[in-house]
Amino acid sequence: MAAPPRLSAMYVGRFVVVGPSVGAYRVSSRSFPNRQATAREDAITVEPTPDAPPSDNPYISYNCVRVTERGAVLGNGSHVDPIAEKLALGTPARDALATPLQALDFEKDDYDTPRVAGIVGVAADDPTAGEAGAVIGTVRRDALLVEAVTEPTLVATYERDSPTAFDLDAEDAASAARAVYDHEFEHAVCAAGVDGSAAEGFETAVVNGE
Repeated sequence: MAAPPRLSAMYVGRFVVVGPSVGAYRVSSRSFPNRQATAREDAITVEPTPDAPPSDNPYISYNCVRVTERGAVLGNGSHVDPIAEKLALGTPARDALATPLQALDFEKDDYDTPRVAGIVGVAADDPTAGEAGAVIGTVRRDALLVEAVTEPTLVATYERDSPTAFDLDAEDAASAARAVYDHEFEHAVCAAGVDGSAAEGFETAVVNGE
């Protein structure tokens, strides 16, 4: 029997990692590598670099991080904004994550790419995830999965498309972004990190290709 492929040799596409207070998101791409993560007020945006060729693909530009007072949302597409809006209005984290994922469904591209998302630093009074501190989820062609988690957990668009434990050795936003960017999953493009443990609120960081 052939040995299973090493994780280091694997292409998993875009992925989210969340823990109770620290999370990260990475763009991995073979088709659209000319992108960058740009920090904005209460958000991080994935967008083409200035030298990127023109494209009408609707899935290459989006907010990958949105910060609210009740948690920070990470994800791989346009679903990040409605998740953040629901969360900010007081919707329980599980429902804030699940409802937009279900409504928007998987991406209608050639690969039926799943949407992935997570919330870190969930407010302590949240009825579905306050004790866990984080929620992670995905919608793919065959399933909608949403889980509250107490340890760092990953979900990716390919190969690792169900929530699974992940060794994220990071204590702040910058180290979280660097850790996922440097991970040996293939074709890293850019990354974002979020830390919700600071008393003054959420901190964010980005890493772009060199």
